[in-house]
Amino acid sequence: MALTDPMDIYCERIGPEFWSEPINAVTNAAFFLAAGAAFLLWQRNTPRDWPVLFLIGVVMAIGTGSFLFHTVATRWAVYTDTIPITVFIHVYMLLALRRLLQLHWVICFAVVIGFFMLAPVAGQIWAPYFGGSAAYVPAALAIFLIGGLLFRLDRRLGSQVLQIGILFTVSLTIRALDGPLCNQWPLGTHFLWHILNGVVLFGLLRVLIWHRAG
Repeated sequence: MALTDPMDIYCERIGPEFWSEPINAVTNAAFFLAAGAAFLLWQRNTPRDWPVLFLIGVVMAIGTGSFLFHTVATRWAVYTDTIPITVFIHVYMLLALRRLLQLHWVICFAVVIGFFMLAPVAGQIWAPYFGGSAAYVPAALAIFLIGGLLFRLDRRLGSQVLQIGILFTVSLTIRALDGPLCNQWPLGTHFLWHILNGVVLFGLLRVLIWHRAG
């Protein structure tokens, strides 16, 4: 299939035109708001923490890529959406394992590489329940695992990560309902995924910033 082939996989889309998913497109502002709020927090508390600044930039890239996907809606636009998300998941996991759980770098890289290789396979297990959203289930499980382990070291930050995991699970469930509820709710539910994930990404960045600042 050509990279310019159109795609129609969300309930709101009614045609191939640029603004055929206006709500899904506009709600990507949540990612820019999350990045802006995280940047202010970073600037105030850890202005030389370059890895976190990189992740803030990745969140902006997520918003840009998702906007392109929900407007242009072509096969090439999918990659502008999914690649930044993949980068954020794996870089954040690396930093969380190293900084929050204080694991050796070798172990951190081994875990992240293993996650990268096994997550797509593990996601297929959940496909009957989450459909196309199943690819994000391993990320949700990773948040809970890191949050649970962190809780033993730092109850405050650990509880925050666990709360973020709960919010992400709600967001993921809402994303999975976009297709099944389309006949009853033509607007779809995907826009709520954007809004909630903006909160999730800000919360994850805030944990790293507060941990380094503390």
